Formats: sequence, C-alpha cells, structure tokens
Amino acid sequence: MNDSVRPWPALWALCLGFFMILVDSTIVSVAMPAIMEGLDADLNAVMWVTSAYLVAFAVPLLITGRLGDRFGQRQMYLAGLVVFTASSAWCGFSGGVTMLIVARVFQGIGAAIMTPQTMAVITRVFPPDRRGRAMGAWGAVAGAATLVGPLLGGVLTDSLGWEWIFFVNIPVGVIGFALAWALVPDLPRRSHTFDIPGVVLSGAGVFLLVFGIQEGQKYRWGTMTGFLSIPLLIGLGVVLLAVFVWWQSRTRAEPLVPLRLFRDRNFTLANIAIASMGFAITALVLPLMLFTQLVLGYSPTESALVMTPMAVLTGVLAPSVGRLVDRVHPRYIAGPGLLLLAVSVLWFSLIMEPGVPVWELLLPVALMGVANATIWSPLSATATRNLAMDVAGAGSGVYNTTRQVGAVLGSAAITAAMSARLVAGGLSGAGGGEQAAAGGTQRLPEFMRDAYALAMGQSMLVPAAVLLIGVVAALCFERPSHAGMRPLADRTTEPGRILSPERG
Repeated sequence: MNDSVRPWPALWALCLGFFMILVDSTIVSVAMPAIMEGLDADLNAVMWVTSAYLVAFAVPLLITGRLGDRFGQRQMYLAGLVVFTASSAWCGFSGGVTMLIVARVFQGIGAAIMTPQTMAVITRVFPPDRRGRAMGAWGAVAGAATLVGPLLGGVLTDSLGWEWIFFVNIPVGVIGFALAWALVPDLPRRSHTFDIPGVVLSGAGVFLLVFGIQEGQKYRWGTMTGFLSIPLLIGLGVVLLAVFVWWQSRTRAEPLVPLRLFRDRNFTLANIAIASMGFAITALVLPLMLFTQLVLGYSPTESALVMTPMAVLTGVLAPSVGRLVDRVHPRYIAGPGLLLLAVSVLWFSLIMEPGVPVWELLLPVALMGVANATIWSPLSATATRNLAMDVAGAGSGVYNTTRQVGAVLGSAAITAAMSARLVAGGLSGAGGGEQAAAGGTQRLPEFMRDAYALAMGQSMLVPAAVLLIGVVAALCFERPSHAGMRPLADRTTEPGRILSPERG
C-alpha cells in the first residue's frame, strides 16, 4: 500500500457524508404529520417526499459507481456532496409539496453520486483481511444513521420546524466537503463506456413498478385514466426490468450490471439480504411514527425518543461485530441478526394498541438495536470481500442499488399496505392522517384509535415477512475467500495495494 494513503482518516471523512445521506432516508418519517399540516398535503402526496428521494437515489447508482472509476472516487464524492447540500437548502425553502418532491429528487441524485464512492474507496484502500473492520465502521454508520434519522427529525421538528430537517445538512455538508478534500486519496482511474440504454430501461422499470405499487390503493388497483391502469403499469415495469437484465447479458459495450459478478454466490446472496434489509428499515419506521403520534399522542420528539435504544445499541455493538466479521463465518452473524429483526417487527405488530405503555414499546426497540448491529457490516463485507479491483466500482454500485431498490419498494409497499388496512378498518385511504392533518400532530379522536392502531400493526407484517427472505439468503453464505474472485478478471494489482493516480 502507498505510504501516503491513510485508510482510516479517509474512511471517517467519507462516513460523515454517508451518515448524512442515510439520515435523510428516514428523517422525513417523524416529520410527516407536521409536513402534511405545513404544506396542506395528504398522506399519499407526502409519501412521495420519501419515495421520490429513494427512487432518485436508487436509479443512478448503477452508473455513478462507474463514474467514480472513470473520473475518480474522490472527485465524484465531492461533486455529489455539493449537489446534496444545495438541494437540502432547496428542500427547506420549499413552499409546496410539489416543489419539495422535486427538490428531494435532486437530493437523491446527489446521494446516488456519493454513495458508491464510499464502498469503492474502502474496497481499494483496505486489504481483504482488514476490510471486515472497515466495513464494521461503515456498517455502524449505516445502521446508526437509519435509526438516528427519526430521533433527529423529531427534535428539529418540535424545536425549529420541519424545514430544519433539511437545513441541518448545510453545515454538515460544508464540513464533510472540507474533510473529504483533505483526507480522501485520489486513486487510480479506469476508462469506462456507459450503457445509456441500460440506464433508461432500469430507471423506467423501477419508476413504473414503484408508482404502480404506491398509487394502487388510490385507484383501487384498477383503471387510472383511459387505457392506463395500475396492473398495466406494474406489469410494464416488470417487463422493462426483465428486458434490462436481457440487455445486460447481450450488450457488447460495458454493462451497468456485469452479470459475472453474480457468479460469486456470496455477492448474490448478500444482495438479496441487503434488499430485504433496505425494504424493512424503510417500511417499519413510518407506521411506527404515525402510531406513536396519532394514536398515543406523542410529540415528534417523544415519538423519536422511543427509538433511542436502537441507535445506542447499534452504535455500541456494531464495531465489535465488525471485528468478528474477519474471523467468524458471516452466516452465523447476519442470519441470526436478520431473524431477530423480523421477530422484533412482528413483536411490534402485536403490541400496537391504544394505551400501550412506553416500556412495552422499548423492548422490541432494544431487540432491533441488537439485530441491526449484526447485519450491516457482515453483509457489506461479504458482498465486497471477493471483488476484484477492476469491478470494485461496479460491485459497490450494484450492492448499493440493490439496497436502495429494496428501500424504494419498502416505501411503496408500506404505503399500499397502510392504505389498504385503513380502508378495511373503515378509515379513509389517506390515513386518518388526513383527518389528523388539520391539527398537525394532534392525537386522533378516541373512536378512531383502535382501528388506526390495528391498521398500523397489520401493515408491519409486510416488512417482517420480507426479512425472512433475507434470513434464508444469509444462512446460505459460503465462507468468504480472502484471495478475491480471480475468475472475474485478471488482476495486476492485489487488493488493498494503491498505485499512483493516473495523469490526465
């Protein structure tokens, strides 16, 4: 390794920006009632504030990893951070829900530019036998960020207003830019071609699928207008994604998703597991936040404080788990962790009733914290440990895309599930949320609380079921090789060895 490269300072500099963009994946959930009141919007419209960010985050990831290889991970990370920080200011100044959704799209694009660079740098500056600890730190940041988001959102919404969940990114972005400029190395670059048809096919397919799922209940899963229908949009999205996979296998140019990556069993299984994790984390937060605020009458801060044990336990335990990843078979860490998370989500669904004491909520919350600590780093280390250097950017892009696509589908699916259960319970499809929006974060009328709590609890069964898919995938991991996937490419550089940056 080049003596001028300092892996750990580079990692911590990248983790600050990575923390910020993951916080923004969940921070909106706790502020949802306040945004509904402030922008005079219904629940379905405000859900697009989250979904638009997640879609814009997920779709470009396949190409932004390659852009990092071509133009430099450091340069692309800094560019993405500028876009993300500027669009955060735009979000805070938005005067209507449509403007906020558009601003969130640009925020998602900035996040998509930044994210694959973090994993690619880790893969390139840390040798395989030290990558587990690095991924442990990265995993701790990922796990803590998705849990700190609601807590930070609650405090800011109560004290300063919902706009400040976005304004807070501005000083963090400036500090993150300075640290990355000073500490992240300029690594060797590789020339790439860019698969534009692949970008169009994957982007259109994901958008149609998400739009169909999220808007399905609104149109009763039938006709929208003219010949357009929800089943048609969902079916077309699936067809476009199938064509995308076919195109990746046939294109003579460099594909967005090198299908040879999936020759490695662990890479394939880790992608399945992280998709289930992304789905569940996104899906479980919203019904929990709505339940605690609209049924139990908690303020945004009180609602978010319920999740404190998760953030604390994840942050405390994740570094120790990262050290274990280099020595213990990952199936024995990630598999039980995903199972514990599924159990905790199911536990929540059973106790979500009006009048439930706070101590009873904190028990599954604590179990979630333990589970989270054992999931992020084993999955990320297992996915990347066998990647050859010439596919590090593509591999990290695919892995992060998979996680984000899982999150997008989780957001869409939980919206559909909540709407369906509210309608079945005799409440409006927009969530007694619409009725409660008149009072912002006021508690629902007593006669609505039982039905609303039941609907939120039943919707939690969706992420619990999806997590079981991740459990099966993690339990099928093979013991990772430390030598890398030599069949994928002939490597002239060993993992962790850094060459001088190319000129020009």
